[in-house]
Amino acid sequence: MSESFPNSPVTKPLRIAFFGTPEFAGKCLREIHGGPHKIVAVITSPDKKSGRGQKMSSSYVKRAATDLKLPMHQPKNLKAPDFVAAFSKLNCDIAIVVAFRMLPEVIWDAPRYGSINLHASLLPQLRGAAPIQWAIRHKLTETGVTTFALQHAIDTGDILLQANVPISPLETAATLHDKLLIRGQKLLTQTLEKLIRGELKPVAQHKLNKKEERLNAPKLDRTNCRIDWTQSAENVEHMIRSLSPYPTSFCSTPWGDFKVISAQLIDTDCKIAAPGDATILQNKLLVSCQDRWLELTKIVPKGKKPMNANAWINGLQPSKRDSLGNWS
Repeated sequence: MSESFPNSPVTKPLRIAFFGTPEFAGKCLREIHGGPHKIVAVITSPDKKSGRGQKMSSSYVKRAATDLKLPMHQPKNLKAPDFVAAFSKLNCDIAIVVAFRMLPEVIWDAPRYGSINLHASLLPQLRGAAPIQWAIRHKLTETGVTTFALQHAIDTGDILLQANVPISPLETAATLHDKLLIRGQKLLTQTLEKLIRGELKPVAQHKLNKKEERLNAPKLDRTNCRIDWTQSAENVEHMIRSLSPYPTSFCSTPWGDFKVISAQLIDTDCKIAAPGDATILQNKLLVSCQDRWLELTKIVPKGKKPMNANAWINGLQPSKRDSLGNWS
């Protein structure tokens, strides 16, 4: 069972176990590795088949750990007795968790000071698996990063440190990801520095004086990535940016499902049509939303590579250009 965070300075270096999978986590791993602490193990997801060729691929964190020559584990089951026993023998002071699946208590409570998670939002706002995308989709003007102590319920642990990050008017998931990554790396370092100085003061989330509406960030799937053209054009444009470049919004067309990478609001005298109706105007691809037209600027037609929308238009047979159908 873990102890409380220390109230007085502790001897460096800390023995750290790092849990993570994607690029965001891998770059945080490199940041910690460049500091004074000792990473005694890296835990990441097992290799899996991906792509058309179904070749085995490894996580960004695995590639980073291999490059840094760090000991690594890829357990399929975090509760498996052999992994639990191996983890216990590491005698960790702290576990750092970044963009990883939920840990069982037997793991997160095993290190001397428990486990610290880095979350890409200002908790308790945007709890869940996709805080970056939902921050844009909810039209927030500011988000941030939080370090917190893990406990039973996901994203509910006591807050350790937070840092604000502004959201620009044309922010995409990619650009916000990079801004949060830079700030998150620094916040992790600051959290570890405060820990060893005995200055970490956890604050329960329910004690934070936050009066704004509570927004969640659920896992992204096919249902909440499908474009709903009955929404306002502004809402649809926000949604498209929030999912660009990954996992990408999509819609159904007579040519199969199209992914939409980017779009922009457009002023036109063209009469509004039924939501989802698509048309070509001055070599621009427009789709009608609830209140106005939206121009799709970059798309991925089924079975094709990403392309500018006008390139797709130029490839259409002239007879097909007059009626693009409904893209709902």
